[in-house]
Amino acid sequence: MPTTVDRLLPSEEAEALLELTREIATKELAPQVAEAEEQSVFPAEAYRLLGKSGLMSLPFAEEHGGGAQPYEVYLQVVEEIATAWPSVGVGTSVHTLTASVVAGNGSDEVVSRWLPQMLSGDWLGAYCLSEPQAGSDVSGIRTRAVRDGDEYVVTGTKQWISNGSCADYYILFARTSDDAKRGLSAFVVPADTAGMSFGAPEKKMGLACDVTTQVIFEGARLPAAQLIGEEGAGMRVALSALDAGRLGIAAVATGIAQAALAHAVAYAGERQQFGKPIGHQQGLQFLLADMAAEVERARATYLHAARLKDAGRPFSRQASIAKLTATDAAMRVTTDAVQVLGGNGYTRDYPVERLFRDAKVTQIFEGTNQIQRMVIGRDLLR
Repeated sequence: MPTTVDRLLPSEEAEALLELTREIATKELAPQVAEAEEQSVFPAEAYRLLGKSGLMSLPFAEEHGGGAQPYEVYLQVVEEIATAWPSVGVGTSVHTLTASVVAGNGSDEVVSRWLPQMLSGDWLGAYCLSEPQAGSDVSGIRTRAVRDGDEYVVTGTKQWISNGSCADYYILFARTSDDAKRGLSAFVVPADTAGMSFGAPEKKMGLACDVTTQVIFEGARLPAAQLIGEEGAGMRVALSALDAGRLGIAAVATGIAQAALAHAVAYAGERQQFGKPIGHQQGLQFLLADMAAEVERARATYLHAARLKDAGRPFSRQASIAKLTATDAAMRVTTDAVQVLGGNGYTRDYPVERLFRDAKVTQIFEGTNQIQRMVIGRDLLR
């Protein structure tokens, strides 16, 4: 079964990291997945293992506890994790997104106070941007943070928050004024903050171990020192961070597609019909070939965008292209994997059914694929 991807990596250190990731994913994560997803168990031990192995802090500076790895290496680690356990791949991507907000926008004081703990392997982050009435339209955010002396008083509800009630800290985006462009601000919020509570976990189609809840603020008081960057800079912070976050989801989607392809190829080589393996039928070979091309295409787009980011060049359009390409590919490949397995593929006895359900939401979160097309089109016509 072609579970090992033939990768071109920039260093021997990167090769060792991918080998470590593959070993953890195969031996530690994969055996847990079916039962944990069936029971919607939050994979706290998986995150602790990845954190202590240094895999939750790869694209950050060593001085803060990071691994100082290029983004292209970090994303391939995420893909390997997601190939074994998509929910954990998503959680890893979300955690990196939260830490990147602090690393890229926080003052020296905020960075030194919070970032080392975020990268320690002990903490897991959540990203509080979306609201019941504000998903793709970030300007629709209503959660308020009102200045009161040396504190902000926060009231409002966040929706669809991955790691929900299970995170150790939250990156919160709240409205500090009614200004359309400069009315949002970003804050670090530790999980033990008074006045913060959580809704019940959403009952989702897939990614059951990616616990997703509302995060509710009812007069929560945040020290002004927990403001990230300038007051009013939240819109810019949110949108710039999402470019990198979209690459994380592209890597997750590629991992889902890679896993589905591997299961389909293995099944096609074993399943006998008309006296020979079904993989000997040319029609099925063509289907598998198209699936493989989709996976390779998805990987190529996210790696190209990551290499632009690593080079310090603009990559927003390429991030949207990668997110669009990889998540649409995941949906097509998992659909075809179910088809390859026939009736068995439609049952929960085989992993492709779960991968099919997991793939769907990748087309929705971190900006729907319709939003990605808008981003790409506007950038082309700018």
